[in-house]
Amino acid sequence: VQLVESGGGLVQPGGSLRLSCVTSGFTFSTFDMSWHRQAPGKERELVATISSAGTNTRYADSVKGRFTISKDNVKRTVYLQMNRLKPEDSAVYYCNSRGTRASGTYIYWGQGTQVTVSS
Repeated sequence: VQLVESGGGLVQPGGSLRLSCVTSGFTFSTFDMSWHRQAPGKERELVATISSAGTNTRYADSVKGRFTISKDNVKRTVYLQMNRLKPEDSAVYYCNSRGTRASGTYIYWGQGTQVTVSS
């Protein structure tokens, strides 16, 4: 199983970034996907989730109206479009997959990509 994030970097306040998470090794179309972030000295927090079919999404209050999560089941990729970025959005962003089977719940994480919002 692999989840590989990309798209992070340094951006000025008010700017945009698009994160991607390319996956392999599991049945992507049947897993819910999410993005989490962790800033230095803080706990990891949930940013956005999307259901396996891509029909349902949820967002943290802090990013509602600015971030959009989407997934492409053909490309096995989940995206996070981040607009109107703020310095407090700076963190390492992690991709997560979660699927439930009769045998149990399976959770996988990527290695993270750094996002820095600064002038």
